[in-house]
Amino acid sequence: MDMLTGDQIAAAHLADWRKLAQGLHARYVIPDFGTGARFVAAVGGAGDTLGHHPRVAIGKGYVDLELVTEDAVYRDDDGTEYIVEWVTQQDVDLARRITELAADHKLAADPASVSEIELGLDTAHSATIAPVWAALLTGSAEAQGRGTPGDEIRDATGRVPNLWFGDANDDETPRERFHLEVYVAPEVAEQRIAAALAAGGTVVDDSNAPSLTVIADQDGNRGVVCFDASAAKQD
Repeated sequence: MDMLTGDQIAAAHLADWRKLAQGLHARYVIPDFGTGARFVAAVGGAGDTLGHHPRVAIGKGYVDLELVTEDAVYRDDDGTEYIVEWVTQQDVDLARRITELAADHKLAADPASVSEIELGLDTAHSATIAPVWAALLTGSAEAQGRGTPGDEIRDATGRVPNLWFGDANDDETPRERFHLEVYVAPEVAEQRIAAALAAGGTVVDDSNAPSLTVIADQDGNRGVVCFDASAAKQD
């Protein structure tokens, strides 16, 4: 199934959901664990009907859901096809059904609270070092390149954050190479940046803002506040 573009995701008008990193994310507020469990059971039934299921986390006061297709089709400019983890139409269809189920269970969505963390590592040798990180993070060589045409490390069970590799040159002055990618809902990105600045951080790169804003702490360690601007567009 073909991956959807940001514009296609935005056009679906999924009010309860936000596109973070590769998937669609939603949080529903629950009054107690039993209510959440019953809601998750209903979501499971809907997934059985559609032949597709979300990743689920349930805790005190919330149910978190992520929808992503593990075998979406991506085509590059030359027409070469890759199997990637991304949002497809089946995710949009199930997201709509889950929204209906939440209404049936009288649950409210809290889309501004969703978040996703990924790790970034700048290197000129991703193919060389990726097997080490696949082993360290997941214990499996299959995690390298899983759901991506690159060397990115992705754990099939979602136990650890994804690790992707950014570009770096061998002749660069040594610096911090690891950083965090913090994906948030578009409506809270400005607030998140402001909070970091108020706490003593500084903006060191906003050339790709508003989608990506690089923040440094007082020691120079960097984190990036991210959101998918294309998927946030509204007609």
